[in-house]
Amino acid sequence: MEIVVGNIYEGKVTGITKFGAFVQLAPGKSGMVHISEITNTFVSDISQHISEGQTVKVKVIGIDQANRINLSIKKAVEQQPQRPVPSQQRPRQTAPKEEEDPFESKLKAFMQSSESRISDLKSHSDRKSGGRRRR
Repeated sequence: MEIVVGNIYEGKVTGITKFGAFVQLAPGKSGMVHISEITNTFVSDISQHISEGQTVKVKVIGIDQANRINLSIKKAVEQQPQRPVPSQQRPRQTAPKEEEDPFESKLKAFMQSSESRISDLKSHSDRKSGGRRRR
């Protein structure tokens, strides 16, 4: 079996390390899924997401010069076609609520606190520089 970059294969997890998981694609052919390619969220412990002996779908994202196969679980999941919801079960479209993204709200709070700190620093430094000696 020839492994081709870009293809999706099903393999068995043969080992887990702190930096990734090894997946056997075919007899004599195995590759590694780096910890950053497990899922789209932060992964601190791989064993919370996959376990040894589990069958997973992986996408081949690269083969280096030493013939090491680099795999991705998250890219294999992203490429799977989603089934359309039948029109009878489709939820009604409502007007979008103007909800703020959690990141946006955190960014806004950070910017406000930063601006107040900077203005405090500027006013403090202006007071100090007001007493400079003249030549």
